[in-house]
Amino acid sequence: MNVVARPLTELVMKREVAAPREQVFAAWTDVTKASHWWAPRGFTTLSCEMDVRPGGAWRRRMRTPDGGLVTKYGVYREIAAPERLVFTYNTEGDGIDDPETLVTVTLVDLGGRTRLTLRHTLFETDAQRRDHEGGWTGCLERFAAFIAGAGS
Repeated sequence: MNVVARPLTELVMKREVAAPREQVFAAWTDVTKASHWWAPRGFTTLSCEMDVRPGGAWRRRMRTPDGGLVTKYGVYREIAAPERLVFTYNTEGDGIDDPETLVTVTLVDLGGRTRLTLRHTLFETDAQRRDHEGGWTGCLERFAAFIAGAGS
């Protein structure tokens, strides 16, 4: 996995996975599949809701490793199956109240494999970007394990 840090406000992460683009897209848009992997390492997903359409909301509630509760939520801005998702991203709970940011996930077909690029933008501070880098790193590790094991 390559991590490219942009000045303060942008985080870009890339990963190549051994699965067709349609399968990767489904893992990002099917609530049952996303419930298995979409949480940082050590976090437990308590609930996951996804209305995957432009203007539809998504929401995840998680327990942190130390027992706190965190809610992540946002609205889908763009759905272009199977190559692109754009959604807002908010975090609250456990002493966190981050401002709204924006996530763009693009999927490039590599002939049975997929290059996933996650671009998370609009951070107000470098500390917020670094916190999300750690969270997304754990999520993408869980994502890769999910795709490798039970991704269909």
